[in-house]
Amino acid sequence: MTQRFPALTAFLTALFALVVLPSPAAAQLEGTVTDDSGRNQIAVAVPALPTPQVLPTAAGTTEQLGKQISDVIVADLRSSGLFDPVGRNRVRAIGYSEVTSPAFPYWSGRNVESLIQGFVRSNGDGKLTVGCYVYDVALGSELSRHGFIVEPADWRRAAHKCADSIYSRLTGESPFFDSRIAYIAETGPKDNRTKRLAVMDSDGANHRFLTSGGTALTPRFSPDYKSILYLSYSGGSPAIYIYEIGTGKQRLVTRTNNATFAPRWSPNGRNILYSMAIAGNTDIYRISANGGRTVRLTNSPGIDVGGSYSPDGSKIVFESDRSGSQQIYVMNADGSGQRRISFGGGRAATPEWSPRGDLIAFTKIAGNFRIAVMRPNGGGERVLTNSWQDEAPTWAPNGRVIQFFRTRRGSGKTSIWQVDVAGGEERRLKTPVDGSDPAWGPVRP
Repeated sequence: MTQRFPALTAFLTALFALVVLPSPAAAQLEGTVTDDSGRNQIAVAVPALPTPQVLPTAAGTTEQLGKQISDVIVADLRSSGLFDPVGRNRVRAIGYSEVTSPAFPYWSGRNVESLIQGFVRSNGDGKLTVGCYVYDVALGSELSRHGFIVEPADWRRAAHKCADSIYSRLTGESPFFDSRIAYIAETGPKDNRTKRLAVMDSDGANHRFLTSGGTALTPRFSPDYKSILYLSYSGGSPAIYIYEIGTGKQRLVTRTNNATFAPRWSPNGRNILYSMAIAGNTDIYRISANGGRTVRLTNSPGIDVGGSYSPDGSKIVFESDRSGSQQIYVMNADGSGQRRISFGGGRAATPEWSPRGDLIAFTKIAGNFRIAVMRPNGGGERVLTNSWQDEAPTWAPNGRVIQFFRTRRGSGKTSIWQVDVAGGEERRLKTPVDGSDPAWGPVRP
């Protein structure tokens, strides 16, 4: 039985761009700080955001929010592994008049390349305006400015949007901080787990349980971000549901008495892939998101599981043991042209195509379970983690960060982790209970 959350519409409240000026045609900045892995990082200063007038809001005073927004921006940038941010506790506070007239000599002495300044202002209608400016310290010039009008309760979204604008301007990459993550929240003993559908921000904040009791598995956000697709065993038999985020309602796509696995959206949101076992043979099927007739795409002896579309919808990557062990295969969207692409030794499972289309993430099984990536032709395999059991990768919207879940040896406890596609920079996302089967949603509007 699911809980209904009409209040979920609140966390989808859109942020509206207030000011977006063209950025100067300057070269992308290169970091001068080197992390433990030898990679360059961009040194960035992020003082607290001042306010023209300290006023109360529904989420605290504008002064308090200026400090909290700065802290979230620092945490976002640090988590990417590409920045070495200096937060408000390590630099002096700035005044409101400095926001558009930075004290560049002071910041040059702090050995930072980029300066992030902004403000928090309470509007007459009860909403907030949050400004975000990016400066090149060496050149003494402005690189970009953005502004966002939000409800006080959505101040974290403004912080994530600001961090996204900084990330994009200084790296040339697409953003990903203002996104949400669906996952399976696990409680109870190892041999009798309760698994609920849950969502949270990309940094673990604003956590919500969407279902109660029973067993939910393998969630995935719809391409338009309005729904979450997942597998449920709550009724005793496997069923594929679509949970509508805005209303809290859910809709049954299909139910069967056969073992069913891993439903996945097509890029256009019209179809759903899933795996189903019939008479000892597991194949991949396609069904309309509205339900109805199924189409079988594979028909080989053994177990064909998974199914992740390429970004353009023309191909599907999946796992199969038809060669004698779990390996990764690619086929055309209609099921034709099936061919194996993993030949790196060991087994390979749970493939997921990058939103950029350039890589496939998967679980590498060779003793331990580890997260790895390879090109769509099977070349360039790289292992990114080295723990006892890491599995089920899912991509950030920009295709640079991978999320997965880790199982602790002995206890069976699970947790959500992230790793940069270049390797290293592992980070655990805090969740109120154990977590598995993460799914990263697109950047919110």
